[in-house]
Amino acid sequence: MIKQPPYLKKGDKIALVCPAKKLPKPINHAIEILKSWGLEVVIGDSVYASHHQFAGNDDLRTSDIQRFLDDSSIKAIISGRGGYGAIRIIDGLNFNEFDKNPKWFVGFSDITVILSHLIAQCNTQCLHAQMPYTFDESTNEALISLENALFGQKQTYEFESTFKNRAGEVNGILIGGNLTLLAMLQGSVSEMDFKDKILFIEDVGEHEYSIDRMLRMLKRAGKLSHLKGLIVGAFNEIEEEKISFGQTADEVIWEIVKEYDYPVCFNFPTGHINNNLCMTLGAEVNLKVETTNVQFKYL
Repeated sequence: MIKQPPYLKKGDKIALVCPAKKLPKPINHAIEILKSWGLEVVIGDSVYASHHQFAGNDDLRTSDIQRFLDDSSIKAIISGRGGYGAIRIIDGLNFNEFDKNPKWFVGFSDITVILSHLIAQCNTQCLHAQMPYTFDESTNEALISLENALFGQKQTYEFESTFKNRAGEVNGILIGGNLTLLAMLQGSVSEMDFKDKILFIEDVGEHEYSIDRMLRMLKRAGKLSHLKGLIVGAFNEIEEEKISFGQTADEVIWEIVKEYDYPVCFNFPTGHINNNLCMTLGAEVNLKVETTNVQFKYL
């Protein structure tokens, strides 16, 4: 079983950090939301630091996160934003104290690097969810899903897909995150085990050919053939090319996995969208897929 950090309770102390890109705006509103959940918020040195495009240099970001990984009074670490930079510092982090006192780590996008490492090396659940930088644009539903996940409320998500799904129902351990980072981590110590898992993927700002290339790389590496299910989240902000690729992102994905027999659902509300619902990596979930309807619940 993958370890589950203790759920939060009112009065718990959490830390905000920026493992990657610097914040372009204050996150005071997000901090107030976290406080309204009954949490004490500690602001890391990296949150308002700046070094070129990063939230401070690599050493600062590493030491800032390390401080909170080692501090047993901190019950969750939330990334302020993604961008790029987590892969520059992941090998400098020491998770020995974290292993003794696991805590929730929250983020998405570039933070997939850290989430994947926590699954691969620490065997510990973590949260793919909205970050303070995205709180302002977030739906209330997405923020509630993060709050519920942190405080241990079991959740069920239901939605209707606009792209035809492959029906089926499975139980399994949830893994996944940003497709670009999942591809970049292959062959490293931070690579998750895909076998017999329910995988979710999402991405932003990638051309169709790039999505095609990354998924074919995962397929050639044997990562897609032994899944229990595939959840396709948002693939948005795809720039139009001078010569059309001829397929949408969903069509690209379907062509690559159509030979398998596990359930596949499209348009799942996760990714770089306002309604980015919290996904607990390492949790056991039930995925029920019909032609257009999807039900996802934590077990």
